[in-house]
Amino acid sequence: MATTTFEKDIRHSGEPYPSDAKRGSIYQIIPPTERRLSAQGRRISVVDDIFGEIKEGGPNYRNVGWLGTAVLMVKTQIGLGVLSIPSVLDTLGMGPGLVVLIVIGIITTWSNYIIGVFKKNHPSVYGIDDVGYKLFGKAGREFFAIVFVLFWIFVAGAVLTLTIAVGVQDKPAAAPPGPFKSNWKAVGHPTFESAISACSSIVFAWAGTPAFFQIASEMRVPELYTRSLLLCQSIVGVTYIVIGVVVYYYCGSFVASPALGSAGVLLKKVCYGLALPGLCVSTLLFVHIAAKYVFVRMLRGSYHLTDPTFRHWATWLGCTAATTIISYVIASAIPVFGGLVSLIGALLGTLMCFQPMGGMWLYDNWHNARTGKWYAMVAWSSFVIVSGFFLMIGGTYGSVVDIKKSYAVSGGSSPWSCADNSNSS
Repeated sequence: MATTTFEKDIRHSGEPYPSDAKRGSIYQIIPPTERRLSAQGRRISVVDDIFGEIKEGGPNYRNVGWLGTAVLMVKTQIGLGVLSIPSVLDTLGMGPGLVVLIVIGIITTWSNYIIGVFKKNHPSVYGIDDVGYKLFGKAGREFFAIVFVLFWIFVAGAVLTLTIAVGVQDKPAAAPPGPFKSNWKAVGHPTFESAISACSSIVFAWAGTPAFFQIASEMRVPELYTRSLLLCQSIVGVTYIVIGVVVYYYCGSFVASPALGSAGVLLKKVCYGLALPGLCVSTLLFVHIAAKYVFVRMLRGSYHLTDPTFRHWATWLGCTAATTIISYVIASAIPVFGGLVSLIGALLGTLMCFQPMGGMWLYDNWHNARTGKWYAMVAWSSFVIVSGFFLMIGGTYGSVVDIKKSYAVSGGSSPWSCADNSNSS
């Protein structure tokens, strides 16, 4: 088959760029099996399955390398969740707590991997709502769309809750006067409500999963998704274990949630001061994820998505403003960090990280040959789905109980107040 003029102008990975092409342009890497080409005058444009026509000079949504992808993944994972891990270890005990942390990490790593596989099999999937459509039709799309947006709005609200909490010693702030010795325990004896709520907090810590759909959609080379994922999960896992173990070992049962409150009045303020820039970046990222999803959903199939028109900018600014305002309302209405984190992990995090991914594997592989591996994967996928529902129902109940207890404590947090909610003296 003869090569067309347009195909001759395309440069793939490893080939020199056109002399007038800027780095980061649509000419950088264009896999021939993934995109179609359309001619617009004398310019070359790429027709993407999700973003439509991407033209030279317009916004290029497909320009993230594998290392940049790993960085984005890490940032969506490491955030507020790490600040609740020491208190989780106190509730469950060092041993069981680490086991739960690792097991949920393994499950969510598999879920993240399935996202890459599903995206490869279905290039038009942009978010978890598209998965819902394939699994359950229009009702599934709208349900998961609502859950996705609520999840990231609540996450941004949790960041704001921690930010609002801002208000060199040799022991935790909450420890009693006198000599201090850490009373950390290898095995805890929590109630069911406390244990399941703690597990939900761990789910929250690993719950960057729903953002991986959009991150994968913006990769230059989607085939490198697994490489980015493994790098991300390795960094996150080591970080969670080290921070959780060290903080809990030295603070014991007097650890605060968020953990920054364990440092005492002076160092707490120093820690929050150092953390504030990162918290602000996290807030912007989480607001961006939710707003970007709504933005693409509203303008998908329209030239306004890739052209800087008035409607393009009005829609984008409206989405970001609305997301920010709702997040602030949530942060002020539920200013209980630990309870809010576990509630998000249980009620929304499981629906983003467990059940859909088990369903995605079954959707793509149900009609495959019945081999031993097939039966094992069906059992695993079913386990992920069932465990997700168990954590969702039980964790939501436990989180609500914890939030009610925090309100009942004399001098505790209350909605729309400016009281110190950093859980430290």
